[in-house]
Amino acid sequence: MTDELSVLTQYSPTTPWSSDDGNWRLTRGLAGYLRAVAKAIGVPAEATSFEVSDTATAYLALAQRSPDSPARDLMLVWSERSGWILSVETDPGEAPVVIDRIGGTDPLPEPSVVARFVADALSPGDAERRPLDGFIDMSRPRLVESLTRYMA
Repeated sequence: MTDELSVLTQYSPTTPWSSDDGNWRLTRGLAGYLRAVAKAIGVPAEATSFEVSDTATAYLALAQRSPDSPARDLMLVWSERSGWILSVETDPGEAPVVIDRIGGTDPLPEPSVVARFVADALSPGDAERRPLDGFIDMSRPRLVESLTRYMA
């Protein structure tokens, strides 16, 4: 097993990988994109995770706190269908507490755009909040193609 394969299978050890599998390319691209976003925000790799299944998702634990919930941790979550959403970490069974989301139809904004979004959303003041009811309609092959530049 190559080092790359070893690293990637830690996220999904039961998934059979082959180099021509679309999920393999999606996983490699998403791993690279998540690293780039984490670096732009200043989040260490240990505070990130992702999964590729019927929906690709990613998670970043943030060190910052929201002025509205200073005792609670924050998270930045991503899915191929909703893009990036900034939320307060809640206990299981609690309703999600969403702070803001990146609007638009691009599920893969530049890492610097995501970093600016987090900084703006956590700044004091009356920042414009985007509606939370958006749905991003991008095919899996197009998503994989968009992530290829982040492949290691």
